[in-house]
Parts: sequence; C-alpha cells; structure tokens
Amino acid sequence: MKPTLPSTLITVSALTAALLAGCGTDSTTTSANTVTVTNCGEQVSFPQPLERFFVNDGGMIAIALAAGARDKMVAVSSLARDKDVLRLVYGPEQVDTLNEVSTQPPTLENIVGARPQVLYAGYNYGMSESRGITPEILASHGIDVYQLSEACRQVDGHAQRGTMDPWVALDTDLRNIGTITGNPEQGAKVADDIAARLETLRAAPQPDTKPTVFVFDSVSDTIFTSGSFGGPQGIIDAAGARNATEDVRDTWTAVNWERITVADPDLIVFVDYPGQSVEQKIEALRSNPASRNLKAVRESRFVNLPYAMWVSSPLNIDAAETLRAVLEAHDLAPASGIRPSLDVAALGLAGNDWLN
Repeated sequence: MKPTLPSTLITVSALTAALLAGCGTDSTTTSANTVTVTNCGEQVSFPQPLERFFVNDGGMIAIALAAGARDKMVAVSSLARDKDVLRLVYGPEQVDTLNEVSTQPPTLENIVGARPQVLYAGYNYGMSESRGITPEILASHGIDVYQLSEACRQVDGHAQRGTMDPWVALDTDLRNIGTITGNPEQGAKVADDIAARLETLRAAPQPDTKPTVFVFDSVSDTIFTSGSFGGPQGIIDAAGARNATEDVRDTWTAVNWERITVADPDLIVFVDYPGQSVEQKIEALRSNPASRNLKAVRESRFVNLPYAMWVSSPLNIDAAETLRAVLEAHDLAPASGIRPSLDVAALGLAGNDWLN
C-alpha cells in the first residue's frame, strides 16, 4: 500500500503563478543567532552567521553556487562527475577551488572531519540509515542538516520520496539556501529568473498530442528512471512532453523493462554520469527484445545530459529549454523561437546526434 500524499500538491498553473509572484516559500523567521525556514514540512533553525557549509552532490552544489553560498562552502562531495557542466555554468574560478573531500557520497568521517555547521544533503543523496548518516546522527555531532526538498520523504521511515511539485522544490531550496547562508536576495533572484524562463516555456505553442519521453538513468535487470516528483517530471512537462513514468509517485526508482515497451516513447533521455556509459545504455536498448524495436531506438531519438541537469538544480531550466529544442528538431513540437541558454554542445557528450 502506498503512503498517503499531502492533499495540497500545487497544480502547474498555480505553481507558475506563485513562482512569478515571488511567493509561496517565504516563511522565514530570524533571531540574533539563528534563522528558521520550512524544510520538508518542518520549521528548522540554522545558526547565524553560517560560515561552514558542507554540500553533497552536483545538483545541490549548483543550488548553493547559484544562491551565492560559495564563500561558505568549506567542503563538497560527489562533485567530480558534474565538474564540466558546473564549470561551464558557474566558471572555473568558482568550481575548481571547491574542497572535494570525497568523489563519492560522503562518509560520516568525511562530514565530521570537515567541521561544518550545516550539511546540505538528502535521503539517497548522501543520507541513509544504512550508511549511518541521518539528521539525528549528525545532530549528535553538533551538525545541522538542510534536506534537499526533492528528496523529502512522503512518510517518515518509508522509502518513497517527494512531497511537492519539482519546480516548487527547486524554488524552495534556492530561496532557503540563500537565506540560511546570508544571501536571500541572490537566492530569490535566481528563483525568479527560473520562474520567468519557465513561464516562457509554458506559453510556447504546444503539440496537439504530447510526445512521450522516457528517462533512462541506468540499466540492469530493471531500468532506473524517475517518477512524478523527480526533477525530470518538471523538465519534461515544461518542454511540452509527457513523462512515461509520471504515474510513479516517487522521485527516482526502478521499473521493469515492460514499462518502456508499453510506453513506446517518442524520445529517450539519458542521465550521464560514471558507472555506465551512454554507449552501454544504447547497446542495452538495441539488444533487449523489450526495446530494440521501439521507434525511438530504431531512429536513435536520444538525448544525453549531465546528472546535475536532471536532479533538482538550477540547471533543470536549461534541461527543459534543451529538451524543447530537441522535440522541435524531431518535429514533435511546434517551433517556439526559444533558444537554450546553455550550450550543451560545449560538453562534448556522446549520445546527442540531434546536435548534428
């Protein structure tokens, strides 16, 4: 039985209106020594001034950089796989000098050794009971935790994650991270810019029938993909398409191969990160009887973008603009005149024949 979800999930139209109005997440209170924000449905207080901030994972590193927190970031982890795209967006002077204490999700020893006041992470984004990294355990070491809003648990102690629309989750974190690191205006500025670009995508001419997009993160005997609360849901929807697994009420999760067969997607998108190359993923699609005859596979309708563009991050809007351009290139959406702000070609990633 699936856990009951909140009845206040924001609709797309309400979300856009709220973001453009610059409201919806302003529940901040301050005192002389702390600032309090709403995080995963709870009022959480953080020390002020916050001088020592540990950030895990490329998406959260992007949020922290965008929100103006660079000078507070004493340590990061899981940066290496996204370094190229982060350098492209935020500049090598911001990225190359980050203190990466682990190329993988951090250990408790990594975190404690960096002596942060606050860790920015999420469940399955560096935190888990099995790894011995939870807010309660970190509190015993005098470390507070700001949880990634995309990864908020639906019910405490259960695996399913996601309690809000992915664009709301991103907007919330940009504003909150700006606030707790002493840069509320910067966090709000970036959030407002994303909201405006999102509205431009929403206002673009829409296809009569939404094309279907399947998120292909990685593959084994199952396919790891993303459901209705993950960053890809917001990206795909904003681009004018339909997420093939939008009925899965989770963020990132595994599905069986039958799901891609039944979906027969118009486009397959890959999450690029080490461990499994895009060539290996394409070969798996071409060799598996469940997928080798799908039109997207036969016609090589593929898109390959970095991990940090798919997980919750400011780069989600760049992914949405890029995906819209791909849909138009394949005549799956009408011309919009929208040009992606980020030049994906500069990354030199394989699996993007549409660039040619």
